[in-house]
Amino acid sequence: MQILHASSAFKELGHPTRLSVFTLLVKAGHGGLPVGRLQESLQVPHSTLSHHIAKLTSVGLVKQERDGRVLYCIAQYTHLNALIDFLQDECCSDAVVE
Repeated sequence: MQILHASSAFKELGHPTRLSVFTLLVKAGHGGLPVGRLQESLQVPHSTLSHHIAKLTSVGLVKQERDGRVLYCIAQYTHLNALIDFLQDECCSDAVVE
């Protein structure tokens, strides 16, 4: 993962509402959550929630799928794992061994 892509993802996760959305989705597992349930859990207006979901979607952390009339948001674990790997790959890379 390139640093610009990682920094964009971390920037979007830096907002408390977006981090809350993403945390709920990660906890929900691979099936995700309906937008309505996210809205109920977070107690934010629909337009505000849509804005935050769009930001997370734009950096690949969330995808949306429709099932009939229900719109689901699903955490993208591959991207989350890539962010974790990005941080771990840099861990102690400049450490001086004595």
